[in-house]
Amino acid sequence: MPPATQAPQSTGAALELLVHGVGGATPQEMLGDPRTTRITGDATAAIYRRTEDVEAEQHPERHRDGPVAEAYCWSNLTSGNGSRALWLLLLPFMVVNLAHWMRPTARSRTASVRLYGMVVRLIALSLTVLLTAAVCEVALDLVAWQCAGAPECSGQRSWLGFLSTEQGGWWSQPGRRLAVAALVPTALVGLLWYLSNRTWSAYESQRPLSWDESEVDRAHTPDEHEEDSAPTPETAPSTAPPVRPALGRPGFWYGRRLVARLRAAHTAAGFLTVAAAVGGAAARHDRSTDGPVPAVIGGLFEAALAVCALVVVAVVCRRGRSERRLDNALDRAVITLLPGTALALLFVGTVYAAWARPAWASSGTLPGETAFRVLVVGQGALVVLLAVVAFSLYRRIPEPRTTLHGLGGPAVAMLACALGGVMTGGVAQRVADWLDGSGTPGMGAGSTIEGPPVLLSWQASVIPVLLLLLLAPLTWLAVRTVLRARRLGPEVEAEYAQARPDRARTRRIAGTRATAALTDSAPWLVALVSGATLLLGAGAVAGSWLTGEVPGRAMDGTVPLVESLAEAAQSTGSWMIGFGFVLFVTWGRRAYRDVSARRTIGILWDVGTFWPRAAHPFAPPCYAERAVPDLSSRMSAWTARTRGRLVISGHSQGSVLAAAAVWQLPDATRRRVALLTYGSPIERLYGRWFPAYFGPVPLDGLHRSVHCWRNLWRATDPIGGPVRIEESKGPEVDRGPLKDPLVYGRTPEHPLPEPILGHSDYQADPVFAVERAALLERLGPVVPHQAGGETQGSSGRSSG
Repeated sequence: MPPATQAPQSTGAALELLVHGVGGATPQEMLGDPRTTRITGDATAAIYRRTEDVEAEQHPERHRDGPVAEAYCWSNLTSGNGSRALWLLLLPFMVVNLAHWMRPTARSRTASVRLYGMVVRLIALSLTVLLTAAVCEVALDLVAWQCAGAPECSGQRSWLGFLSTEQGGWWSQPGRRLAVAALVPTALVGLLWYLSNRTWSAYESQRPLSWDESEVDRAHTPDEHEEDSAPTPETAPSTAPPVRPALGRPGFWYGRRLVARLRAAHTAAGFLTVAAAVGGAAARHDRSTDGPVPAVIGGLFEAALAVCALVVVAVVCRRGRSERRLDNALDRAVITLLPGTALALLFVGTVYAAWARPAWASSGTLPGETAFRVLVVGQGALVVLLAVVAFSLYRRIPEPRTTLHGLGGPAVAMLACALGGVMTGGVAQRVADWLDGSGTPGMGAGSTIEGPPVLLSWQASVIPVLLLLLLAPLTWLAVRTVLRARRLGPEVEAEYAQARPDRARTRRIAGTRATAALTDSAPWLVALVSGATLLLGAGAVAGSWLTGEVPGRAMDGTVPLVESLAEAAQSTGSWMIGFGFVLFVTWGRRAYRDVSARRTIGILWDVGTFWPRAAHPFAPPCYAERAVPDLSSRMSAWTARTRGRLVISGHSQGSVLAAAAVWQLPDATRRRVALLTYGSPIERLYGRWFPAYFGPVPLDGLHRSVHCWRNLWRATDPIGGPVRIEESKGPEVDRGPLKDPLVYGRTPEHPLPEPILGHSDYQADPVFAVERAALLERLGPVVPHQAGGETQGSSGRSSG
């Protein structure tokens, strides 16, 4: 990497490095020129210039009126062909990974911080076990055990003929049917391992900038092996030199070791879950009867499974992230032996289950009810423990804008568990309905199979109830938005000083501002959904435990209305999951292929994949582990080579990447860089939900360490907002709210109605060029303008 830059000796040409936001943009759109040239990078992420500016450094006199523009295009890191929408099926993994980063700010609470990270990793491990158990439920229980064992079911499906008991073939024995069906969940676990390993090589193994050891020593906090965050206000007075926050650590964007270790543990957990489903059924049979296989073999097999499972849990709990240094060492014994041992146990289990047992016949369901109950109860207990730890951390440093008083992480972890449970219960219910033909599994008359465990039917049944509970708060939000828009009407007309206002135009502007404010209501909506999910989940466990029947039968003999509602909830929940599953994949595919759809829903996906995989190795990969080193390397290389001034200009999610990249720069280089952000969620979203990394103290440290920073925002923007840094701590950062639209009605300068821009096209506002020129002026002396010259406006478009 280039060395840290020296003190300025000459200004030369200035550079503006544009970073687009959600939805992406082409280099031609960002630079406002159809002729662009890639100057560094590859097809996935690269930096472009206008073709005429490729040799701009050799001709600085041509760029006296404005900076040379470069565009960093990173959209291919998060989008591509439609097949990548399948990552959305792993949404619970991504959501629980977010919970890891939502920890409240902490200082000198290393034990609590470690406990927080450990609990999140255990929740993530339970989700892997739950997903694998759900596939085992479908493949082993519903298909191989129940349908293949019932002539009425297998006779209607020719593809099950070789497993059918009616044909009496070699594969028709229950253990052998289970051994064949185990190929499905085993292949799934293997696919997850392969995807994680491939993306690990492409993302987590990208080395960041080289570091000066003296700067590494000043990184103020330990990582999670030490995991900590920014200093408290008491320990970081305004007179102290700026300290490097968590995102500025040399190993923050280099999760090579942790992801490899977690991948090994989760892969082993998946294989062990399949082994327990296959070999456990055979062991229970051998203990219950005097057959040809000694029961002691099953006991030894289950003991080996238990020991290996304890090792998996120990590996997950033992160590978190290490960020203060580039940790290249890999725990090769763990990442090689642990999955290999689990796979060997799975092979032994399938051989053990396939042993001839002529008297063994399948009936009823595989005994998986207890396993699912233990998983659900365990997840609920872990979420409650996480909430206790998070709130204790928050009480120590109660930052007022932290989401839900520090409980944002537990609430999101609960949502991850809910997504996993709903997908598990719904898919199992839909497959059971399909296999049962005209019957309804679990309802008795007309059913050819027993169906999935009762708990899964209860979980699917709570979906309509949850949606009904959400009607009231959603209606309240809608009414409040309408009333707020009416109150904003006079303010809009007064702001534009209209003698004869247009009521329709006023309503449109006021309505856009009121709708944009809905973003700030998201935390309480998440809290409501999480709380309702926790209570409904507890009710589902209790209902299945007490009745032992699916909801439709559990309510038999009660009031007719209650019976009808229970049956309707059971069937509706099942169909809603099936429909939602298809809709989910369709929307995800459209979001990857359609730019307009991606701009609508892409912010949630880009927030989720911005963070490294610290809790779940099967989550979608972190694009920032490629983008942040790219940007840091480019800024360091350009300033070292030219000793020129640089403005990194980030829109929306690009502003978060820009801030993270600036944090990674050596101190001397950072003093040559100005930061311009617009439509930025850096405080409104990241600062509130991720206070340990984007809270007041880290943002104040960024403000004091970077040469200068300016943030533009609009009241009509549902994503961007002010960064809320106190003016007493240095030059003002925020400028806004900017006028949107620029003019109210038709004028001689604007004969056509101006659009309401909201989150896009900040460069269309003249304020953008003014603020960029002011930042360049503050960076150093400006090359004298030619007579009559004016400051050039930005023709680039970095908006996503």
